[in-house]
This record gives sequence, structure tokens and C-alpha cells, in this order.
Amino acid sequence: MKISVLFLIALVGCLLLNSANVMALHHEVQNAQDSNGKLPNNEGKVVSVLDTTGYTYMELENGGNTFWIAAPTTKVNKGDHIRFVESMTMSNFTSKTLNRTFGTIIFVSSTQIKK
Repeated sequence: MKISVLFLIALVGCLLLNSANVMALHHEVQNAQDSNGKLPNNEGKVVSVLDTTGYTYMELENGGNTFWIAAPTTKVNKGDHIRFVESMTMSNFTSKTLNRTFGTIIFVSSTQIKK
């Protein structure tokens, strides 16, 4: 019985120490992202907006790169910081409504304006 209790105490201690290390590592990675100015991959700053029936097309900028997303109709303004939930990426997608082909576009299920 003593061995089982000691084993359990050691196991809990290891789990607690490991959790602290994981939290510290996550904190360091987050700071590294903030210091170089690059946002997480599912975020960007709105560069331009094209509205159509049912969709809002947004050109976003993140870390010097621009890319397009298509979301359900969303009220956004140039300069807004957007976070999105990616659903599907398509290449050479043609929007008949816009009469435009996007080299690559990310269709998203939802967006959130970050303050």
C-alpha cells in the first residue's frame, strides 16, 4: 500500500511540474510572435473588402503577406484586426458575382473583430 501511495504522489508531482513547463513554453512562444509583429496564421489586418450577396471577401495582411478570405456576410472596415476559423482553401476560385478569379482564397466559417 505504501508503494502505491508514494507512486501516486510522485505521479501527481511530475504532472504538476510538466504543466508548469508547458505553460512557460507557451508564454515564451507567444512573446516571440508579438516581438516580430507577425500575427497567428488565422488572423490579419483588413486591407480591402468586397461585399456580395451572402459573402464578404476580405484581403488580409499578416507579417508582410496578403491573402484573401471569404466569410459569411460580415460588417468590417479597412484596418480592422480579424480572427477567423478556416474551413477550406481553394486555388483558382472564380467568383461569378465579382467576375474575378482569386489565385488562392480561404473560405471561413466565422470571423471575429479583435479590439
